[in-house]
Amino acid sequence: MAKIGYARVSTKDQNLDLQLAELEKAGCEKVYSEHKSGIKARLELAEAIKYLRKGDILVVYKFDRLGRSLRDLLNIISELHEKGVSIQSLKDNIDTSSTSGKLMMHIFASLAEFERDLIVERTQAGRKAAMAKGKKMGRPKLKRHTKAKATVSLYKNGMTIDEIQKQLGIKSKSSIYRFLRIEGIEPTRKPHICKKK
Repeated sequence: MAKIGYARVSTKDQNLDLQLAELEKAGCEKVYSEHKSGIKARLELAEAIKYLRKGDILVVYKFDRLGRSLRDLLNIISELHEKGVSIQSLKDNIDTSSTSGKLMMHIFASLAEFERDLIVERTQAGRKAAMAKGKKMGRPKLKRHTKAKATVSLYKNGMTIDEIQKQLGIKSKSSIYRFLRIEGIEPTRKPHICKKK
């Protein structure tokens, strides 16, 4: 059973010294530390996870050093638990191998699910409110005259009515026929090919 430490800074202004000193005090045999900030992959964390074996303990100064969000933290903890690794947070005073630590993780998981449900609920409510005000949702539709021009162009370039309908997302073939007739083209089943003069 080995104690392995992990430290991370999330901004350029932060310093690893306090975290490293606390991890050393906690008896960590080896410490992985991330010096770079930003949203790039945490290579040192990946190395630490790869190094850890069943029965080992990953020690962090605070849980927010391990995960960038509650969902991220829970995913990492779940991955470690599958390997038989427990996590200890020094500042939060939580050890996931203890009964109270396991309880805290269940509470965190419930909070993360609650947060996700709230986001979904707010998004749906926002959509309904926007639609009630007449706002159109989704990708903007092509304007009628744009579809008409595109229909004529595609037909003149040899596309069939079926291909044009699929390409432009026009619901009825009668619309395609109407667009072509407005331009003085009498559609046929075979594609129309303009003869170059």
